[in-house]
Amino acid sequence: MEVIRLDHVSLARRTQEEFSYDLKKTLLSFVEGKYRQPARKLVLDDINLSIEAGEKVGVIGANGSGKSTLLKLISGILQPTHGSLRVRGQIAPLIELGAGFDAEMTVMANIVLYGVLLGFRRDEMLTRAPSILEFAELKDYASAPVKALSSGMTARLGFAIATDVQPDILILDEVLSVGDESFKQKCKQRMEQLWDGSSTVLLVSHSMNDIHKLCDRAIWLDRGCIRLMGRTDDVADEYLGAVERKLDMGLRHV
Repeated sequence: MEVIRLDHVSLARRTQEEFSYDLKKTLLSFVEGKYRQPARKLVLDDINLSIEAGEKVGVIGANGSGKSTLLKLISGILQPTHGSLRVRGQIAPLIELGAGFDAEMTVMANIVLYGVLLGFRRDEMLTRAPSILEFAELKDYASAPVKALSSGMTARLGFAIATDVQPDILILDEVLSVGDESFKQKCKQRMEQLWDGSSTVLLVSHSMNDIHKLCDRAIWLDRGCIRLMGRTDDVADEYLGAVERKLDMGLRHV
C-alpha cells in the first residue's frame, strides 16, 4: 500500500533579501519607481516520489541539496509551493530533536503533549511515559521543566518518545547517534527493532554505511532535484562516483 506520494512537488523559499524587505522599503521603492520582486530560491524542483508501506528509504546528497527540506514537507512542517503531497498514517519526525517541546512545561507534560500531537490518546501516553523516561534516562527529571535539561537530554527525550510510540512512518534526519556512547548503542538497538517492524522509514544520512546497511532503496537529491532513485547499492555507487569525480576535477584545478 502506498503511504507517501509526491506529484510534481516544488518548494520556493524566501531568500535573506526577501526576509529583510520591510514595508517601509517596499513603499519607498514603489514611490521611486524602483520596486522589484524580492528573489526566491527554488529548493525542491518537480519532485515525483512514491513510497510503499514498510519501505526503508535512504535520502542522500550534498549539503544544501534539499534533503532536510524534503523530509519537512513529508512531515507537514512545510507546505509545497506547487504540486500535491499525500501521506497516510501516523508520522513521527525526528528532524530537530526536541524542537517541538514547550520549555516551560514539565518533561512528563511534554511526553503527553508530543504523543497527543502524533495522534495518540492522553491516557495511552501516560501509560507509555515510564518506559519513555527510563529509555531516555530521565526518570529523575519527570517533574522538571524541559528548559532545565541539557541539549543532549532534550535530544534523548525526543528520540525516546518518537521511537516508543512506533508510528506508521518514521522520519530520521541525521539522528542515529544521540548522546554518549552508551546511549548510542541503545539507539541502535531501538532502531533495529523499528527496522524489523512494519514502520515505513525515511532516513537522511551522510553515512553511506548506514544507508547501505539499513535501506532497501535510496534517493539521490542534487540541487533540489531527484538525480537518481532505485536500489540502494546502485544509487550509492553512482553518488560516490560523482563525488570522487568532482574531487578529481577540483584537484586538477589547484
